[in-house]
Amino acid sequence: MRNITAAEAKRLSKIEGLHRAAPSLYLRVRGSSVLWTVRFSQAGRATERSLGPFSTLSLADATAQAATVRAAARRGEAIGPAKPAGGAAFREVAEALIKNKQAGGWSAKHLAQWEDSLERHVYPKIGDRDVATIDTAAVLEVLSPIWSSRHETALRLRARIEAVLSAAKVRGLRSGENPALWRGHLDQLLTSIPKRKRVQHLAAMAWADVPSFMSDLRKRQGMPARSMEFSILTAARRGEAIGARWSEIDLDAALWVVPARRMKAGREHRVPLSAQAVALLRALPRMDGADVVFWGPGRMRRARDGLPAGAIGPISNTAQIKLLHSMRKNQDLTAHGFRSTFRDWAAEATHFPSEVIEMALAHTIANQVEAAYRRGDLLDKRRQLMQEWADYLDGGGAG
Repeated sequence: MRNITAAEAKRLSKIEGLHRAAPSLYLRVRGSSVLWTVRFSQAGRATERSLGPFSTLSLADATAQAATVRAAARRGEAIGPAKPAGGAAFREVAEALIKNKQAGGWSAKHLAQWEDSLERHVYPKIGDRDVATIDTAAVLEVLSPIWSSRHETALRLRARIEAVLSAAKVRGLRSGENPALWRGHLDQLLTSIPKRKRVQHLAAMAWADVPSFMSDLRKRQGMPARSMEFSILTAARRGEAIGARWSEIDLDAALWVVPARRMKAGREHRVPLSAQAVALLRALPRMDGADVVFWGPGRMRRARDGLPAGAIGPISNTAQIKLLHSMRKNQDLTAHGFRSTFRDWAAEATHFPSEVIEMALAHTIANQVEAAYRRGDLLDKRRQLMQEWADYLDGGGAG
């Protein structure tokens, strides 16, 4: 297939879609966003990176940059997102803002919420754009598709985009009014939805589909895949699983004790490990001197990991999110949704009492009288439940 000409590129820049321009080089047109992108293989996976806006990067320069990236990828070099000439990408400013907030004492949970929401909804659309070029149309491109269906998420995203653009202005990277402002601006373009109508549930996979998903997941290599498999087997929260330490785990006793400081409810939680979960852990490679189970190669630690500077720490909070999206591209699923899937399976396909199921999920007991009388943590019953769950995921057992 021949390369396109500059005239053809100009014509295609007005047509929505992904257009091939040269080997590995594409022109991606989505709403007001027109970007040059390069496709290449990294670590055995097809990857796409933005090279820059069509308006500021010529076809010849984009072709040359694509060839450079492709050659670097063949040499095994890590390829990061392109930085706009003379400016800064939205992603770059956002990550700097998050780093500052982290130093200011933001909780790990708050940081993860920011990172996850931006990674999922914002970066794919405007992450690589020069922050100086982000306008109202770009903000609406992010918010409009989810404004009604995921309104609470959209509201938080709007505020986060506004904060990033404000930080960019303070740093001298953009000027003018903030296109993400609500009062007197976006409130004229987007309909406010009453709180009573804002029903939003974390997207979850049907429990009948999870064994097939687990089969696909086990074919994937790397710590993100193993951490997600462990999360699903234990029905643990994503952050609890990603942050697991070997010092918390007794493989011989098949028990994982999550300390209170890492639990949402602030109380120690004992997690019985199924035979499958123990086998997974025994097969994991260990990094010398590292206590973290799901470690990220070469990631120098940040304060929020609770580790000394220079120590090897856990994989990124967004690693499971990225993996899930790559495996189920057309499904609006969340990693946290597997806990809901487990709950549905346990309620519909087993005879375990609800209190055993809720305790397996480390949920707080709403009935204080019941909580006062039941002092134990039902470990033996939960062990039976988690083994049945693991067996079901293998294609047998309950269900």
